[in-house]
Amino acid sequence: MLHNIAVFCASRIGSNPAYEEAARQLGTHIAQQGITLTYGGSNLGYMGIVSSAALQAGGKVVGIIPKLFSPEVIYSQPGTEVVLVNSLAERKEQMIAQCDAFIALPGGVGTLDEISEVLASNQLKICRKPMGLLNIDGYFDALLQQINRMRQDGLLRNDCCLFATPTVEELMESLKCRTC
Repeated sequence: MLHNIAVFCASRIGSNPAYEEAARQLGTHIAQQGITLTYGGSNLGYMGIVSSAALQAGGKVVGIIPKLFSPEVIYSQPGTEVVLVNSLAERKEQMIAQCDAFIALPGGVGTLDEISEVLASNQLKICRKPMGLLNIDGYFDALLQQINRMRQDGLLRNDCCLFATPTVEELMESLKCRTC
């Protein structure tokens, strides 16, 4: 049973409107399932969209945000709970420890870093929790191709608990069924 899902995503709005809609759908769906949404803590970009949607749907939202940001950014999104940490590394560490599963929406280098941290933690058996990629319009296709290459070359175990789906509904259903 999923109680808390960490969502990794961009702190900017990209050029594809489908990403924004997916962030909205994901936040709403998580809240409607009674699952706590944990995310990066600000109201910027897709982070703001996914957290606003969850809040509007009556969900519990936990923002984990480093103290290095200004108070305006730290308190920009009125979540259910704001957790201040000392660094981006500590934010990832807290998310991995507190959440039952992880979802990545399209994002930039920060999102890629978070995905990599979860995969590395799973490979080292620090955590054994599923990581789902919301692969809207094939956004993660190149990453998935690289991961498959790592597997083929024996550099990544097959049990890394990673999967990708193109819709919120498929992703949430797959997360419920995954064990690592």
